[in-house]
Amino acid sequence: MLTAIEEIRQKMTSVKHKILVLSGKGGVGKSTFSAHLSHALASDDSKEVALLDVDICGPSIPKIMGLEGEQVHQSGSGWSPVYVEDNLAVMSIGFLLNSPDDAVIWRGPKKNGMIKQFLRDVDWGEVDYLIIDTPPGTSDEHLSIVQYLSSAGIDGAVIITTPQEVSLQDVRKEIRFCKKVKLPIIGVIENMSGFVCPKCKNTSQIFPPTTGGAQRMCEELNLPLLGRVPLDPRIGKSCDEGKSFLTEVPDSPAAMAYQSIVQKIRDYCSSHSASDDLS
Repeated sequence: MLTAIEEIRQKMTSVKHKILVLSGKGGVGKSTFSAHLSHALASDDSKEVALLDVDICGPSIPKIMGLEGEQVHQSGSGWSPVYVEDNLAVMSIGFLLNSPDDAVIWRGPKKNGMIKQFLRDVDWGEVDYLIIDTPPGTSDEHLSIVQYLSSAGIDGAVIITTPQEVSLQDVRKEIRFCKKVKLPIIGVIENMSGFVCPKCKNTSQIFPPTTGGAQRMCEELNLPLLGRVPLDPRIGKSCDEGKSFLTEVPDSPAAMAYQSIVQKIRDYCSSHSASDDLS
């Protein structure tokens, strides 16, 4: 009889790269980044991309991906994910709720069981990139996903922060979590990093980096800073409308920052060997 971890390891052999998106604090744009990373990777038609939302109590991925109201169907090979494009699949507990307003009021073991089902029972097929959007913090969902994928190998984590110290404080806890569970860190992204006026092109610091921001933190902790994404109201508008900001406003400073970051993540995955996997 196979254990759950062994079953998941077998299931995940068809997934080449697994990337966790983490943040210590809520509201820093983690789900927004997860969605746009998935869109950007799927813009290469030769790549199969999947986005898994394990934020059990606050699933925002269906809204951001324009999939509200969609439902998951059961087939002989498991749950069928919902597709945004032919090569971009999405799974979220949001597809299992009667309404987007339904509250999921679960204790840890039930959350743990749902994450196990997402990894073991979804018919992902052959996938080049699996992006896993996690809730804020370092709790049940994070421990479960790392434990279940421990033998399957995780390429690493992308950590999202904003410039102010109150966010960086929580991100340091997330970094400590990664080190304790031996989860490689691909790098840090500073989101909401200034506001570029679309008219005069001047940059204003909406969230001043009073302690040096993500760059200073990365220097202190010897971590790569993947990039800074400026505030742009059109990002929020695109998410509310379920559209990709990268195709809506491709020449904006924020879209160009996203593309630069995504290329660094592609390069990391290309150079990542099986011997570097989480053990």
